[in-house]
Amino acid sequence: MKPQRVNSFVRFIMRRQHHPPHLYLDDTNYFLTARVHNNQRILSANEKKRLILDLMEKVFLQFQFKLHAWVVLSNHYHIEFKTRLGKDLSKAIQYIHGRGSYEINMLDNQRGRKIFQNYWDHCLRDKGDFYKHFNYIHHNPVKHGYVSEMGQYPLSSFKYWCDKKGEEWVQSCFRDYPIVDFTLLQDDDL
Repeated sequence: MKPQRVNSFVRFIMRRQHHPPHLYLDDTNYFLTARVHNNQRILSANEKKRLILDLMEKVFLQFQFKLHAWVVLSNHYHIEFKTRLGKDLSKAIQYIHGRGSYEINMLDNQRGRKIFQNYWDHCLRDKGDFYKHFNYIHHNPVKHGYVSEMGQYPLSSFKYWCDKKGEEWVQSCFRDYPIVDFTLLQDDDL
């Protein structure tokens, strides 16, 4: 195939794909980020953050996904989880975003307002990738200036893991798998 024909074929395929493209794999650990439309701080009240987290827990139970780590901030959230059936991933996120938008808009008397812009997911490759993202999620409230210490932020799984496995175990995760900044250049202002 001539290079020009290959490029036009790739452009055709990319137009047909969701942007960003998603992989829907069974029994796979994912890291997922979702951002509020236009980077607005619509989720600033803890009540709204809790609402999103409650919806995640409900829908993940329904689809038999295992939620490993989470943080919900004013304008985005990060979660780490394992799918059962990959085909259910888009349905789960659509439910969280659709129902969450509806309920938050009812609270704010803003019927029809778009809340979630999109989501990005990443299939975690190995134990190191898993724990680097796990640590990134827990450090995110510090990174964005919400708190000075991870244990101070109430809508993160950090305290859950400290209670479940102990603070020494959590600290060993950070020691063994240092935080990497996974923020995309265009998302620096999250």
